[in-house]
Amino acid sequence: MKKRLLSVFLCAAMAATALTGCGGGSKETKAKETKAAETKAAETTAETAAAGEDVTIKVAAIETAYGSDMWKEVCAAFTEQTGIQVELTTDKKLEDVIGPSMQGGDYPDVIHLATGREAALTEQFIKGNMITDITDVLSMTVPGEEAIVSDKIAGGFTDTALTNPYGDGKTYLAPMFYSPCGLFYNAGLLKEKGWEVPETWDEMWELGDKAKEEGIYLFTYPTTGYFDAFFYALMYSVGGPEFFNKATNYEESIWDTPEAQKCFDIVAKLASYTNPITPAQANDQDFTQNQQLVLDNKAIFMPNGTWIVGEMAEAPRAEGFEWGMTALPAVDENGDRYSYTWFEQAWIPSGAEHVDAAKQFVAFLYSDAACEIFAKAGAIQPVLGIAEKLEGDNVMFYSIYDNGAKAAMGNFASFKAIPGVEDVRTVFFDPVNSLVSGEMTEEQWIEGIKTASDQMRENLVK
Repeated sequence: MKKRLLSVFLCAAMAATALTGCGGGSKETKAKETKAAETKAAETTAETAAAGEDVTIKVAAIETAYGSDMWKEVCAAFTEQTGIQVELTTDKKLEDVIGPSMQGGDYPDVIHLATGREAALTEQFIKGNMITDITDVLSMTVPGEEAIVSDKIAGGFTDTALTNPYGDGKTYLAPMFYSPCGLFYNAGLLKEKGWEVPETWDEMWELGDKAKEEGIYLFTYPTTGYFDAFFYALMYSVGGPEFFNKATNYEESIWDTPEAQKCFDIVAKLASYTNPITPAQANDQDFTQNQQLVLDNKAIFMPNGTWIVGEMAEAPRAEGFEWGMTALPAVDENGDRYSYTWFEQAWIPSGAEHVDAAKQFVAFLYSDAACEIFAKAGAIQPVLGIAEKLEGDNVMFYSIYDNGAKAAMGNFASFKAIPGVEDVRTVFFDPVNSLVSGEMTEEQWIEGIKTASDQMRENLVK
C-alpha cells in the first residue's frame, strides 16, 4: 500500500516534468543546463569537503513534538561524514531566539522553520527575497552515498509553491517532514455510539445533530492556523485542481464563483457546530487544550496532522480511546474526498555565511542515515521507500491515499508586503474564531477576503 502512496507523488512529479518540457528550449539545451548544474554541484561538494574541518555552520531548527534529540543526532552524523562542524539551536519559539540576532546581521546558515506559523518569519523572508536558491542541491550527491538528492525525494514535493515560491522554476525551500492531514477523531467513540464516519458533508451535519443531542460537539480546531490544510483540501474537493490553482493565485472574481461560495458556506456552517470554548484556547500556548476536547469526547473531529499522536502521547483520554483519521467529506455523494499533504521546509537565508557547507547539510537531510534518525522520532522525510518502514498508527495515517482519498498539495502564492494585510492566515483563517463566537458574519468574512485578495493579486512575488 505504501508503494501506491508514493506513486501518487511520483506521478505528480512526472506530470510536472512533462509540462515543463513543453516550454521553450531544446532537449540539447536542457541537457547542457542539467550537466552544468551537476558539474557545479559536484565542484561545490568537493570544495566543501576539502575545507570541512575549517568550517562551522549554524543550524537553527524549530522544536516540535518530534523533540530536539533527533537534530542533535543528525548534526553529529553530518559532522562525522563531512568534517563540517555544526552549532545547533533548537527551541519551541525559534523565531524569538534567532530573530534578534538576525536583525543584527547574524544569520543561521540553515533554518528549519515551516510556513504557516503565527510569527510568519519564513513568509517574511520569502516576501523579502532573502532566501538562497538551492536548485543546485537537487543535483548534489548525498554526502556518504552515491545517490543524487533529486533521485531520493518523492515526486511532487519540489514542484509546489511551498518550495518554489516565486514561480521561476527554481527551488528555494527544501521539503521536510511530511504528514497527511485530515480530520482526526476518537474511533472508539464512534464504535461505541454506532456512528459511521461521514463520507459527505450532508452526512457530517446529520452526525453533528446526533452528537449534539448527547452533549457532544461535532468539531474543534487547535488554532486557526490548522485551517490552511483544511481549506486547501476543501477547495480541491469543491472545484478540483483548476479551482484551487486559480484561487491560490487570487484570480480576479474567483471568490464570486459558486465553488468559492460553497467553501465559505461549509466553513461557516461548521463554525456553528464547533465547541464554543475553542476560540479562547486557539493560540500557540493553549492549543493542546482544544486537542484535548477530542480525547475527552467533548468534540468529535479536529483538523490535524500525524504529529498529533506524539504531541498528545502523555495526555489523559476517554476510556476506549483509539485514534482515527479521515479525509474531508465529499461535497456530493459521488464527489472526490481530499487529504492535504502538509510538509515542513528547511532553507538557507541569503545572509548565511557558509552557503556551500549549508547546502551540503541540506543534501545530507535526505541521506539514509538522517532519515532513519528522523523516523525514530516520528518525523517522516519525503523520501522514496521511507513509507515501507513505518509501523503502528503511521500505517493507518500514511495509507489514507490507498483508501480512496486524493492528495492535495500547494498553497497560496506569496505576495509582497501590503499595509494593513499581514498574511494569508489573518485574512482567510483567523476570522474563523469570530465566526464561531458570532462576532463576525459569513458575509463580513467573505468581504474581507475579496478586498485583501485584490491587493494580494496586485502584489504577487515574481
